[in-house]
Amino acid sequence: MKDALVPLNGSPYRGYIYGYPHKTAYRALTPSEDLRDVWAKEQRDRLFLYLHVPFCEMRCGFCNLFTLTDPGGDLVEPVLAAMERQMQAAADFLDGSAFALMAIGGGTPTLLAATQLERLFDLGQRLFSADPRSIPASVEASPATATPDRLKVLEARGVRRISLGVESFDGADLKAMGRPQTAGLAERALETIRRFDFPVLNIDLIYGARDQTPERFLASIERALSFKPEEIYLYPLYVRPLTGLDRTGVGRRHSREAEAALFDVERIACYRAGRERLVAAGYQQLSMRMFRRNGPDTTAEATYRCDTDGMLGIGPGARSYTRHLHYSGRYAVGRNGIMSILRNYVARGASDFAVADYGVRLDEAEVRLRAIMLGLLQAEGLELGLFHRRFSHQAFDDVPQLARLVELGLAHIDDQRLRLTAAGLERADAIGPWLISSAMAERMKEWAWEA
Repeated sequence: MKDALVPLNGSPYRGYIYGYPHKTAYRALTPSEDLRDVWAKEQRDRLFLYLHVPFCEMRCGFCNLFTLTDPGGDLVEPVLAAMERQMQAAADFLDGSAFALMAIGGGTPTLLAATQLERLFDLGQRLFSADPRSIPASVEASPATATPDRLKVLEARGVRRISLGVESFDGADLKAMGRPQTAGLAERALETIRRFDFPVLNIDLIYGARDQTPERFLASIERALSFKPEEIYLYPLYVRPLTGLDRTGVGRRHSREAEAALFDVERIACYRAGRERLVAAGYQQLSMRMFRRNGPDTTAEATYRCDTDGMLGIGPGARSYTRHLHYSGRYAVGRNGIMSILRNYVARGASDFAVADYGVRLDEAEVRLRAIMLGLLQAEGLELGLFHRRFSHQAFDDVPQLARLVELGLAHIDDQRLRLTAAGLERADAIGPWLISSAMAERMKEWAWEA
């Protein structure tokens, strides 16, 4: 059994578990998988369609996403053409499927021209009957690319949610994060967005920049609140391998050990101040990061559950989820690695997109662990009876350390749900990695980070 005190001892910031297993657990699949056979075994009446646009106008110092800056038209168009071939192949093996949710992410999808955005929506509607006017759809944007012509397309298409990566309204914090953006640009973008009819505006903020105080972070939250967003995400700053902050060491003031301890103290102080302010402003905390003003989003949640339903990912960095197979293209952070993957992606024909040759296979124990983790790390918690009905297993038998979370005051059982307490939620980034299976943790540890 793993060290039962790990969630309480040491750093509360060990890793963000937003999908399990992490992509660093993916490897070449030998043999490859015929996707027609894979998806034929799946329930396909409420899938998630995710379109990945791997381009940004800038690479932020903290960013480890699969994205390329300044791609140029000679690369964007071939990638869009390859995405169309991939969608056509998927439409064949997913014939008769239905989609409950849709999102366009990246990267920065709004780096695309308005006509290119139209093209993506046309493809989704024609090949998958995925129409944002009938299913909830979300699009990510940056302040520099949230322009009226692009927003007009998104509004006309019925996009429900716009997510804007602001990160901070403080110039010193933005500089410390390695984000070349002004607070004024973000404010103008938010003013422009609010002139359109999007039911949900989300604003992303980051805490943990060098010398950032809770007071400075709260000032950014107040600026965000002035735009009355329906959602706000509070992200802790991480310095990950191959990012700008990692390569340059910008912000390091002491020894690595002392720096890490100070970093933790600063981040958790900002988190607690931000959480308290948002709850006081009427926002409901739905996870460590997510706060929503009007309660649960029943429109989407009534039809799709991330721990049970599949996802089709389209694009060079998109992941697809089935019950026992998660697959995608290769992953890189450095420009050379990304360029190599993109060249391979645009050279693929339709038949190449009908097989999965890179990913991870999940046995039944990993499938159950994934359901436990994705349920527990949300504020609504893990519904224990539902878990038993689905798997004929008890969650506490599968993962004995769950009992230790209760003993330590990090979780409690309420109305047959295992929920994280306030202390547990703020340590979700320690609890999640602590729950990863030994086999999967070893695969992730062996990942070779390449530039």
